[in-house]
Amino acid sequence: MSTSSTLPSSSATSALPPAAGAPYLVAQLTDLHIKAGGKRSYRLVDTAGALHRAIDTLLAAPQQPDTVIITGDLVDFGSEHEYRFLRDILQRLPMPIRLLPGNHDHRTSLRRVFADHDYLFANGDGEMPIHYAVDAGPLRLVALDCTVPGQPGGRVEADGLAWLDATLAAASARPTLVMLHHPPFHTGIGHMDQQGLENAAALEAVIARHPQVERVVCGHLHRHIIRRFGGTIAMTAPGPAHQVALDLDPQAVSRFRMEPPGFLLHWWHPVHGLVTHAAASGDYGPLHPFYDADGRLID
Repeated sequence: MSTSSTLPSSSATSALPPAAGAPYLVAQLTDLHIKAGGKRSYRLVDTAGALHRAIDTLLAAPQQPDTVIITGDLVDFGSEHEYRFLRDILQRLPMPIRLLPGNHDHRTSLRRVFADHDYLFANGDGEMPIHYAVDAGPLRLVALDCTVPGQPGGRVEADGLAWLDATLAAASARPTLVMLHHPPFHTGIGHMDQQGLENAAALEAVIARHPQVERVVCGHLHRHIIRRFGGTIAMTAPGPAHQVALDLDPQAVSRFRMEPPGFLLHWWHPVHGLVTHAAASGDYGPLHPFYDADGRLID
């Protein structure tokens, strides 16, 4: 596939929009770390193969997502070659896709390769932060780009906070997911907390003013981690390939492990609200019944 092929952009919709009051499903992938040509990350991790398996899982699920969000570290070194290779893989997804950069990304290269994703230009071009707000069925997706070019950690800037505050105030009745790459809280994983998000307290104060924010969803940690934040819930998503090692020693060595990969599913229901599921990526065999043909629990 060529990079001129059209991927779903912010103006794209599903062939049949969700019925009024119908459930709506958002899949969150993160930390893809794609390398051009399928080269392995850290000489070990087949990140392209892992992304294909995650897509296989999404497409084979009983309910396919209505929208897919990818919360940063889309590629490994931010080159256009990597983004073109990623774009070809993402062509497999038939639903709208929303991208957000992480510390491994390069805004200008991302915008060049995904030029038809008009939401990427809502805040400007080139190296301007990629802030945007788009509607996704009954939900609103608000992306806040807190990456710092050339740095592993993130930072909340004053102009980004002002934009976020005004954007949330403009649709106060619509249930909202705020998306950023770096989690705005300490995780206990010392080497990752050292490259966390600066000025997170200011972000928390803004979030607390807007009770329609159902989740603050992030990446960066390659693990599923949850914390109360600003009167709502903040969480990171697992990676589709490698996971950051779970070691809560502040002096722990920076390492990863090939634990079971996964992603998050944010399921909105008009009665029950937003429910988040952690899903495993891959094929784990057929479904098995709990009960026999007579309705008795299998012994």
